[in-house]
Amino acid sequence: MSAFPHNKRKIFNDPVYGFISITDELIFDFIEHPYFQRLRRIRQLGLTYLVYPGALHTRFHHSMGAMYLMSKALFELKSKGHKISNEEITGAQLAMLLHDIGHGPFSHALENAIVNNVNHEKISMLFMRKLNVEFDGKLNTALKIFTNNYSKKFLHKLVSSQFDMDRLDYLKRDSFYSGVSEGVINYERLLNMLDVKNDRPVIEAKGVYSVEKFITARRLMYWQVYLHKTVIVAEYMIMRVLKRAKELSLQGVELFATTALNFFLKNTISENDFKKNKQVLEYFAQLDDYDVFASIKMWCNSSDKILASLSKMLVNRRLLRIEMQNTPFDENYINKRRQQTIKKYKLSEKEIYYFVFHDSTSNYTYQPGEDNIGIVFKDGSVKDITEVSDQLNINLLRKPTVKYFLCFPKDIE
Repeated sequence: MSAFPHNKRKIFNDPVYGFISITDELIFDFIEHPYFQRLRRIRQLGLTYLVYPGALHTRFHHSMGAMYLMSKALFELKSKGHKISNEEITGAQLAMLLHDIGHGPFSHALENAIVNNVNHEKISMLFMRKLNVEFDGKLNTALKIFTNNYSKKFLHKLVSSQFDMDRLDYLKRDSFYSGVSEGVINYERLLNMLDVKNDRPVIEAKGVYSVEKFITARRLMYWQVYLHKTVIVAEYMIMRVLKRAKELSLQGVELFATTALNFFLKNTISENDFKKNKQVLEYFAQLDDYDVFASIKMWCNSSDKILASLSKMLVNRRLLRIEMQNTPFDENYINKRRQQTIKKYKLSEKEIYYFVFHDSTSNYTYQPGEDNIGIVFKDGSVKDITEVSDQLNINLLRKPTVKYFLCFPKDIE
């Protein structure tokens, strides 16, 4: 039975774009599904709100926004004479709507702490395949587009590439909610300049400055928001909280946890388990931010001093100190911090892992290659943005920016 009467529109009021109309009953049915509604309970930027208090928007917001931009992009391409069927429009919209459905709470921390080598892209595929069975093959086209197995390759590029609707939305949305204006991009101009050449999306030459702004905004957002040093230390701490909880659970220690989280703490889950055991995906479908943070609040009172200490630090925003630099830290300096912490907190060599740690983080601003952003000229020729731009430093863009960090307790001098 249809979710709503024929021709009755559903409208969502989005703070970034205004009213988003859902005119396709099938799309609305997918939005209504519990798997998609779960995204309302997963923050888009995890613990970033500890730095930018407004960054409380959800994966639901982002997925709706990305789908809206896909609709705008396809409308623009059709108006320029490209043949795109209604089935392809719906397929691309659904591929965009569901592209993040496999994200878990605090996604990257979760992927590194309580499941083994299972990333959200793989889980998204499993959810989409399961939904496709439930909806009698209505996701066939979306799945082909999502996996780049559809004949019109440009549709996949709009879902996933260096200029896709995912990036376009998250830059616009994350800058809006975080208040970091450096990430603001003119998405309307970019979409108005959109075209297709040789089965790939391109931007008309007169939109080159908007593309430069898009790339620069992405670079600034990464270092100012996504890889902000306080966000990094918070994410590494929640990763360690979850690892400690799993370690204790596997040893038979009974910890407070919701049913869904308890399943992942007490079982070692790999990608194969998701494929073989239907129950695993169902437990994952119940897991959201509330499960994790409710459990962390209770772990503040744990008899395990490591779990209790780290949980209290996260709940009360008493985070570890983080030092960040462009070169690796000297081993002697790292060992000095370790020994100081061991002595002060009476920790063992094994326990120190939770309170003193170092790693590196990196980001490519733009990677020239087959996934590049093409600029199309009036004569029909297409060039990479890096060949056309006089603003972008090509050598800088081609290399990853790497930063090294060391974390340890704040009261260690």
